[in-house]
Amino acid sequence: MSTAVSAPSACLSTSRPSPLPRPEIDMAELVWPELYFVRHGETDWNAEGRYQGSRDIPLNNRGRGQADLNGKLLSQLLARDGRVATDFTWYVSPLGRTRETMDRVRAGVGEPLPDLTIDKRLIEISFGIYEGRLHTEVAEKEMPIAGERDGDFWFFRPSEGESYEDVASRVMDFGASLTGPSVIVSHGGILRVLRHLIEGFPQERAVNWFPPQDSVIHFIDGKSVVYPAGQSWDD
Repeated sequence: MSTAVSAPSACLSTSRPSPLPRPEIDMAELVWPELYFVRHGETDWNAEGRYQGSRDIPLNNRGRGQADLNGKLLSQLLARDGRVATDFTWYVSPLGRTRETMDRVRAGVGEPLPDLTIDKRLIEISFGIYEGRLHTEVAEKEMPIAGERDGDFWFFRPSEGESYEDVASRVMDFGASLTGPSVIVSHGGILRVLRHLIEGFPQERAVNWFPPQDSVIHFIDGKSVVYPAGQSWDD
């Protein structure tokens, strides 16, 4: 089981500073392989509406059920698409909620699979000083919630945290390291960034989009399709 490079260091600023430099990779020339992406299941902090970011908060019972359903769905999609699970590299964020989600997803696929690669570049965006606080509490004075953010929010870096542009730097570095089709279990912030980088989803829409926890997202040929769990996708 291998571990990749660390996420960028957090910077102490509540202004909208220059982002951390992106790696020397041309976004337009970066060719992304086929990806199946699963966001971790629900946690108590998700249910309570708290920023959790890089905090290691475990799944709750609903989240475990979501992960189980996503595993069954992924198995169904792979079979439908004529794909073999062992042909994929399996990547997971190091946080406990993603690790448990991945374990449950792999159990749902139900066949011998390659070893996991734990990659720190897939860890959730750090919300710094806001982690543990309610979205509504922060929105009243300091940071707008999803659905109310403007395009500049992509570059907003909270004290002791990261901006989405910072996260894009490490996700681009991750993308450049991929050598073939992959299954990824990670976080909502990473999914927002992937949609921007892979399909050109505008930054303002990305930061206001609500990434689902009960779905498998299939990226292929520069586009994504969201498949909700609990439905049949045989056709």
